[in-house]
Amino acid sequence: MTSTVRSSTVSDVLRRSAARTPQRTALRFAGREWTYAELDAAVSRAAAHLLSLGLAKGDRVAAYGKNSDAYLIGFLACARAGLVHVPLNYNLTGEELRYLVEQSGSTVALADPALRGELDALALPLKQVLPLRDADGSVLAVASAGEVPAVDVEVAETDLVQLLYTSGTTSRPKGAMMTHRALVHEYLSCVVGLDLTEHDHPLHVMPLYHSAQMHVFLLPWLAVGAVNTLLETPDPAEILRRIGEDGHGAFFAAPTLWVALANHADFGARDLSSLRKAYYGASIMPGPVLDRLREAMPRLGFYNCFGQSEIGPLATILRPEEHEQRPDSAGRPALFVELRVVDPDGNDVAPGEQGEVVYRSPQLCEGYWDKPEETEEAFRGGWFHSGDLVRIDEEGYIYVVDRIKDVINTGGVLVASREVEDALYTHPAVGEVAVVGLADEKWIEAITAVVVPKGEVSEQDLLGHVKGRLASFKVPKSVRFVDDLPRNASGKILKRELRDRFTTG
Repeated sequence: MTSTVRSSTVSDVLRRSAARTPQRTALRFAGREWTYAELDAAVSRAAAHLLSLGLAKGDRVAAYGKNSDAYLIGFLACARAGLVHVPLNYNLTGEELRYLVEQSGSTVALADPALRGELDALALPLKQVLPLRDADGSVLAVASAGEVPAVDVEVAETDLVQLLYTSGTTSRPKGAMMTHRALVHEYLSCVVGLDLTEHDHPLHVMPLYHSAQMHVFLLPWLAVGAVNTLLETPDPAEILRRIGEDGHGAFFAAPTLWVALANHADFGARDLSSLRKAYYGASIMPGPVLDRLREAMPRLGFYNCFGQSEIGPLATILRPEEHEQRPDSAGRPALFVELRVVDPDGNDVAPGEQGEVVYRSPQLCEGYWDKPEETEEAFRGGWFHSGDLVRIDEEGYIYVVDRIKDVINTGGVLVASREVEDALYTHPAVGEVAVVGLADEKWIEAITAVVVPKGEVSEQDLLGHVKGRLASFKVPKSVRFVDDLPRNASGKILKRELRDRFTTG
């Protein structure tokens, strides 16, 4: 028995699709193809194998790998076995990696063989490290053939299924405790709000360790019976080639990847006419970049997906037909989400004013793993406090101003870094930009632009460009040129690292 009679678990999502369309292709990866029936059977084999190793319901299992069919099977196997999956950013090494494994209390890890050395070097308190793929006895090998066993674990929708660690852009990551119930509610919000259907032929390229690709797109599309194609890494040239040659109809990317695609030499050469649904989210999309994309692909419907890991992560949606009047909005709440925009005292702000967006939803996490004080602070007043500064209009659409911690106090005046970034993105020689505040004796925080150029440009060129678009106090005090911006694999720019680098450097 894998779930109680009246509950719905994450692995039930796949089981139902397999019962409904067993011979339909569910997943394609690296030349391998799985029908829904085959994928469901693989999950049961892998779940039984994990339990045979002595793991018990509620044990944490770390996952340290790039995108693959094995990674997906590993997650769903944990869900079916009643285990708690702990996805790890595959770019992490050293003490950052140690912190997540130890803080989560993981006793077993599923790892790509190419990454295993990073775990072994840390002498972590793991009972076993299992290869995900490309090795004898791997999760993929175990799952691929043999009898389909019964998985005799009763899993309830209120059980934990995953610890989703926050990106840690401003502080040490916290593990959001996600239940089956929260994620299944979130999947339905995604299917309804993002118009997901079995005919979409989606391409998945963002990391599955991140909640957006796994829980907003791959699992909801598996729920509706779509044919899903997965790439190991988000290479712009390969993405453009696959869309052009394979005719994919739907695609999600973080804004930084959309920037890379729009700037790529193949962008204008490939036939992208098969695309009908384009999704962006996980961080703020620069307005000028979105304008360029919409101008280049006028028939393509863009969806803005906004939220954070703690809510599954989809909280609000701006649909294609809403982009014309409100291209800079993050939309309105998803199906199972209720929100307010409040001042520091918890009072609703008036339309047009700024405040913190707070949520109530069955999609929300149960709190942070082994962090009771942080949990109490986040859920104070009976609402989850997001840390996002937004404004709201009279029709309930929200507009993201910034992360509250990224608002810059310059000379006693608060400036949203996003506003300055948007102004800089209108310069043709700016490839990417992040604006941060650096400690300054005169200004409290000096507005500083960190720019990845894509052409010849000077600091004075950019400062003059911004002066013609923003009030003088919003103009950066300096521009730093870099080859690339630090960010995690989900596309979020790590502004904390930039502040540290240029404060000490």
